[in-house]
Amino acid sequence: MPANELEYLKLFKQLCKKINSSLAIDEVLQSITENAVKMLFIKGCTVFLLDKGRKRLSVSSSCGLSEAYINKGPVDAEKSIVETLSGKWVLVSDANNDDRIQYTQEAIKEGIASILSVPMQVKGKVIGVLRMYTSEPREFSDLEREFISGLAEIGSIGIENARMYSHLKADHERLISEVQHWFEFGAVHE
Repeated sequence: MPANELEYLKLFKQLCKKINSSLAIDEVLQSITENAVKMLFIKGCTVFLLDKGRKRLSVSSSCGLSEAYINKGPVDAEKSIVETLSGKWVLVSDANNDDRIQYTQEAIKEGIASILSVPMQVKGKVIGVLRMYTSEPREFSDLEREFISGLAEIGSIGIENARMYSHLKADHERLISEVQHWFEFGAVHE
């Protein structure tokens, strides 16, 4: 039975709390993929992050899909539903007969009928992709699309927060090391 507006709102609020209280991005993204599968009654969900060269998408979190499908091979950003990387939502209604799917045979084996691919953006720049997989051809309602949009946005914020924290932590550790080095240098030359 599809969720109602209140259920979507409650879950979204829980995810926001989790993101605000955690800098463990793996945990946050896993919560997003698991809850997407549960709330949308879909086969699976994956969060892909774009590499620095913007050439590959790597799985950062997944729920509902087999290890064989997840590890099927490198996902080429220029071959796998590429329109998403320009900021567009893409619904592939027939994943078994669509040339935008990089691994068609693997999708057939996995039992995937359709895929919804949604960009994850920070400040207008695509940093990854949120994908919903269904075992039957499916359209998503306006309410479901709003929920998915919220998941992509809150996930993007969580990713950016974790990345900023990681950079700040590395800078802090580097500065402490440099200060310690200067103190040691000064003690030797006294």
